[in-house]
Amino acid sequence: MNLVLTRIDNRLIHGQVLEAWVPFVKADCILVANDDIASNPLKKMMMQASVPSRIRVEIGKIEEIVTLLNSSDLDRCRTLLLFGTTTDALRAYREGLFFTKLNLGNLHADKGKARLSCTVFLDAADMDDLELLDQAGVKITARCIPADGERPWRKLIATVKEAE
Repeated sequence: MNLVLTRIDNRLIHGQVLEAWVPFVKADCILVANDDIASNPLKKMMMQASVPSRIRVEIGKIEEIVTLLNSSDLDRCRTLLLFGTTTDALRAYREGLFFTKLNLGNLHADKGKARLSCTVFLDAADMDDLELLDQAGVKITARCIPADGERPWRKLIATVKEAE
């Protein structure tokens, strides 16, 4: 398993991932681990069609992607792994996908979510998920695009608490 970036981005595959992150990490494979997209043939097909043919793309349910990554099938690939939610990331970790770093890219605003940065909004359940991953030893940082600096997620939470 050669994960070059593990990212939570509720938009999953989109222009920023393809134009900024793929070249930055030199990925030749994109995996999407999200049950909703994997179960929707139209959305899945549209997402796959947006990826250049030189890049392998696999979209599957969390269990399927965990199995794929834990096999030797992708050993020669430089893989960018995308989750749609903190829950997806925690589920994958609990199912045996042991990544060491997690990038918080885009988690959009919604009712009950606090703004931690211009692109990261979290509610209590998200923070609980991230806390469990952090306790497991996963280094969690927020970074929208490669040109941004990495910011530890705990510092973002501290900023929100100070503003309250």
